[in-house]
Amino acid sequence: MSDAVRLVEIRDVDLDQAAITAVVQDPAAGGFAVYVGTVRDNDNDKNVTGLQYSAHPSAEAKMREICERIATQHDVIRVAAVHRVGDLPIGGVAVVVAVSTGHRGEAFAACKDLIDTLKAETPIWKHQIFADGSTEWVGTP
Repeated sequence: MSDAVRLVEIRDVDLDQAAITAVVQDPAAGGFAVYVGTVRDNDNDKNVTGLQYSAHPSAEAKMREICERIATQHDVIRVAAVHRVGDLPIGGVAVVVAVSTGHRGEAFAACKDLIDTLKAETPIWKHQIFADGSTEWVGTP
């Protein structure tokens, strides 16, 4: 296990962006990048009123595996990834990922790769609730 991976969790409470990003700060880092994913009020021209996130029991282990991979591929100094599950309102924070690296370019690349890979490979599913009363599952197998 890499010493770079500092925090990987799935939580059912509001995410504290400052506390999560503080975990990756390091005096050796010249670059620091953060992605914060929030619940938007629309999707495909439909008004969204809220979301419910669900995670498979293996989701946190999969997130850790991805963080380890990104840390190695991008020469990351520190990395953190936290995803929210449960009911989230519009504007609610769904995910925070943060990385520190020696230089800014690598920080941007690692952060983008991390969130893109987490979204593609982690078994977390989004249930959207629309203003017209309809719902939609996103990301289910």
